[in-house]
Amino acid sequence: MQTEDRPETGTPPLGRLYEVDGRRLMLHRSGAGGPSVVFLPGAGLVGLDFLDVQARAAEFTTSVLYDRAGTGWSDPVELPRGAAEVAEEIRSLLHAAAVPGPYLLVGHSLGAFYARRFAQLHPEDVAGLLLLDPGHEDILDYMPDEAAELNDQAKPALEQLPDLTGEQIQSARAQLLEIYAPWPETVREALIDYQLASWRTGMLETANFETDIYDELRRSDGLPDVPLIVLTAGGANPYWAQILPDEVMRQAHEGLRAMHAAMAASVPRGEQRLLDGGSHQHVQVEESDAVVQAIRDLVELAGRQ
Repeated sequence: MQTEDRPETGTPPLGRLYEVDGRRLMLHRSGAGGPSVVFLPGAGLVGLDFLDVQARAAEFTTSVLYDRAGTGWSDPVELPRGAAEVAEEIRSLLHAAAVPGPYLLVGHSLGAFYARRFAQLHPEDVAGLLLLDPGHEDILDYMPDEAAELNDQAKPALEQLPDLTGEQIQSARAQLLEIYAPWPETVREALIDYQLASWRTGMLETANFETDIYDELRRSDGLPDVPLIVLTAGGANPYWAQILPDEVMRQAHEGLRAMHAAMAASVPRGEQRLLDGGSHQHVQVEESDAVVQAIRDLVELAGRQ
C-alpha cells in the first residue's frame, strides 16, 4: 500500500472540505428534495468528472458529488482500500454534510463496487442504485479465456511506468479539453491539471481490485431489494482495443452485456439498459442524457415506494 506522491491540490474549485475521521473530504451539493443522488466515481476519476450530470440531477432533487480520500481535493490516504472502508467513509461524510437520506447511489466502474457494498451494509439508507458500466467479481465467468490471459499479460507494473513526456501531456490535455468542454472554465482547468498530475491514482486504487475487492464482495450478501438500473456502455472499451484482437473484443463485450443483465436480474426491480455509445471511462459524459434519464426514473420510483 502507498500514498500517491501528488501535488497539493488546495481549495476545491467547487464544494467544500468536511472533517471526517481526521481527514478532510471534498463534497459539492446542490438542488433540493429526495432521494439525494450521490455520485461515486470510477478509478482515476473524481467527483468533478460528474459535474454535468450532477448539475442536471440537481434540477429535480438533491445532488451530491464528492472525492473519496486519496483522490481529487480530499486528503491523501494509503491506496488501495477495501470496499467496506470506502462505503463507511462516504456514509460518514454524508452525515457530516447533513445530506438527507435515503440515497440514490450512482456508482461508475470501481465506484459501483463501493455503491453495492454501501447497499449491503446499510440497506435502510439506500433508495436505489444506478450502476454505470460496472465491473463484477465474477467477470471472468463471462469473458473468453483469451481475453483474461491477454489482460493479465498487459498489466503494467506501476513502479516501472515513466513520467509522461511533454508530448504525451500535450496530447492528453487536448483530449481532456474536448471531454470537459461544457464545464465552467475554472473547474475545467483545475480538473485537467489534477488529472494530468495524478494519472497514477487509478492504478493505485485498483491494485487490490481483482483480489481483495472481488473476495470482499463474494463473501458479502446479495443486494437488497431496491430499484436498480445497470447501464451498459455500447462503445468500444479503449483499453481492450489496445490488447484484444477484434473477435475476442467482440466476445468480451457480449460477455459484459450478459454480466450486466445478470446483475440487473439479481434483484426483483432490476433493469438493464443498453446504450448505443459511450466509452467505459467517460460514459457519464458521452451518454449524459441516458444517465440523467435513469436517475430521474429511479427518483420517481423511489417516490412511489
